[in-house]
Amino acid sequence: MAIITISNGSCSKSKEVAEKLAEKLGYEFLSRNILLEASEHFNVPEIKLAKALEGTPSIFERITHGKERYRVFLQNALLEHIRKDNIVYYGIAGHFFLQHIPHILKVRIIAGMDEDDQERRKWILRTHGIDTLNPELYDMVLRIDNMNVDDIVAILADAATKPCYQITSESKRAIENLYLTTKIQAALMEKSLVAKVNLTDDTANINVAALPSRKAEVTEEIGTLLSDINGIKKLNVEIAPLIVPD
Repeated sequence: MAIITISNGSCSKSKEVAEKLAEKLGYEFLSRNILLEASEHFNVPEIKLAKALEGTPSIFERITHGKERYRVFLQNALLEHIRKDNIVYYGIAGHFFLQHIPHILKVRIIAGMDEDDQERRKWILRTHGIDTLNPELYDMVLRIDNMNVDDIVAILADAATKPCYQITSESKRAIENLYLTTKIQAALMEKSLVAKVNLTDDTANINVAALPSRKAEVTEEIGTLLSDINGIKKLNVEIAPLIVPD
């Protein structure tokens, strides 16, 4: 039982690799359907979600946290599947949406680098502080120039059976904590509340930007918004000063 994420540079065959690997292992294949599910669940146009993974936020988007909100929606939709295990996910966002989860097989498939790759690399570095060329992000980097699709599928299928890539109780807890965190963030962001969420034991610690004078009102509002989310036993709300970006 494993979870595999595959990201690509300019290699058009990497999606074929992901699809064939999922078929070989009998795993669920995830890709564009995550966009569609997030679009339907959060009632956001698919094009806006897709653009959340491109370019630098505009001044308006920085004020409204538009791109940040859409990325949380996408991450939550992905984790909804990831928590079920036996997944092959193909997409640019997988390696940083799940970068801190242990025992996930993270793969990058390359075939040289073109201008689009350079621009994409610069954008991810600027917006997420992650260099896609950093080998520490991946367990494997495979160059398809030297192998065909079936060769790579065979290599990855074998790697997925190794003990180091089997989902453990530790990785399951990490996935569930991240899933709950993004679910809380998504619920708040749907109501235009931008918050940092930290889960400790059975407490959800919420640090939200708001006017200090509205602490009681905001705390009550957050409690109501999160009342239907399973896994929250205690709620601790802290108010941070509301700052409008330059």
